[in-house]
Amino acid sequence: MVSVGSEQDALAPLGDLVAVAAVKILIAGGFGVGKTTMVGSVSEITPLRTEEVITEVSVGVDDMSGVESKLTTTVALDFGRITIAPDLILYLFGTPGQDRFWFMWNELARGAIGAVVLADTRRLDSCFPALDFFERRGIPFVIGVNCFDGTQAYDVEEVRQALDLDTSVPILLADVRDRQSSKELLIALTEHVIALNAPVPDPLR
Repeated sequence: MVSVGSEQDALAPLGDLVAVAAVKILIAGGFGVGKTTMVGSVSEITPLRTEEVITEVSVGVDDMSGVESKLTTTVALDFGRITIAPDLILYLFGTPGQDRFWFMWNELARGAIGAVVLADTRRLDSCFPALDFFERRGIPFVIGVNCFDGTQAYDVEEVRQALDLDTSVPILLADVRDRQSSKELLIALTEHVIALNAPVPDPLR
């Protein structure tokens, strides 16, 4: 017989119980932009990874521009979890970045409340397909500009102009190797989704 809780827990008043919301969030972006790193840095559980070594088969198939030193690649998804508040748990799904795995995105996006789209200023065009994917499906997103070592710094408005994004879309500078920085991206997305779904005040009242 498997115990699922102590007798004291079983007798706890109903008023002490907290309703927990579990939501699904995608971590998206181009090839080698830091999706696996972000899931790994922020997840409170050991992340599930589906990485494989990049071989010569990828030559001429995957665009390695700007990430020539990358040795592994995600072939399915990354999965992690983080508790933002006692009543809010985020389940994180990192998408594969290569064009040949795009067929998986529709399934991964099913049920997601929003996405963090990671951008690399050395090759901003790599995040355009992700932006187009979420805009077409009406899925809210925020932009996380992953500040790689040794790259030229750009401010948020320069990135917004380059990506041609409305001022309503949050853009944050980040280092996804850092847990707190990654957590701030997730909080920004959660707040953005809440704001989009807030009721519009009636001006006649």
